[in-house]
Amino acid sequence: MRDRELSDERLLRKVARGNRSAFDQLYQRNAGWIAARLRRRCDDPELAAEVLQECFLTVWRSAGGFDPRKNAAAWLWTVASSRLVDAHRRRQARVRTTGEPHEAAVTTASAEAEYMSSTLSPELADAVHRLPPELHAVLKATVLDGMTVRETATLLGIPEGTVKTRARKARHILREALA
Repeated sequence: MRDRELSDERLLRKVARGNRSAFDQLYQRNAGWIAARLRRRCDDPELAAEVLQECFLTVWRSAGGFDPRKNAAAWLWTVASSRLVDAHRRRQARVRTTGEPHEAAVTTASAEAEYMSSTLSPELADAVHRLPPELHAVLKATVLDGMTVRETATLLGIPEGTVKTRARKARHILREALA
């Protein structure tokens, strides 16, 4: 079977063995959608591009840790979102260490905040921001990122039933807040 016919899970197994061709194919198939999700979460296009490269560098180095029984796309997004969190932490550390905030940290809101303010009523956006973190994370993954319940469960490291329960609870809280 040729590499282009292989599933992403099989490509990851080949990448774990150092197969550069499999890595290139995995990158070509997945870089676009990962970049789009990163740009929705990050207001700085250069940072999003840097995070995408860090994501695939991590994939090259740690593909051996991928469980082939799991969903490759969810694992790739977990790696990418972790690299994005790391990048934001580095940015915040520079702000604290140097005392001078990064220009983007001062002048722009997060991509999520901009999206919510431009598409949601102020009341709904406020209610979403007041959700407990675990409910907000589920809502962000399923609504903002358009992930499935299974992908969200993998991303957050929780059972699928917990994702459904938290999503239901978040919707209930939002309905009450808007009533």
